Amino acid sequence: MAEARHPGPGETPGHEPSDLSPRAIAIFGIALAATVVVCVILAVWLFDFFAAYEARRDMPPSPLARREAPSEPLLQVSAPKDREQMRDLEEKTLTSYDWVNRQAGTVRIPIGRAMELLAERGLPASPKESATQGETVGTRRTGQPSRPARGKPQ
Repeated sequence: MAEARHPGPGETPGHEPSDLSPRAIAIFGIALAATVVVCVILAVWLFDFFAAYEARRDMPPSPLARREAPSEPLLQVSAPKDREQMRDLEEKTLTSYDWVNRQAGTVRIPIGRAMELLAERGLPASPKESATQGETVGTRRTGQPSRPARGKPQ
């Protein structure tokens, strides 16, 4: 292995001319700068392209969504009073008679009365419980056997 030669007295340290080429460094720097400029231009163009694409793709907002903003903040001034009014309205709804749909003849009755009627009359029977005692499983009320389920032989 060759020994490294150190500069002697009066000699200045230098570099190997074959390892460092100023022309190659200049070419690399220019190429790097050109690449950066091209990438920036490409990024700006892509941003504008996709922004225009999204603008075309977006649907206009609904006219119903264009409500005027309130002129002042909507603050709850008295929470206990508001809660009391809400509970009074709920209590009135649960304990009074009122029409739900007058044309259809549907009324609302107090919850206490509804529980009394339910206790007297009971719940409506389900279709399985409404079968007559003479029927067996697989027969209709006419006494005829029902059709077999798909894929099952009789």
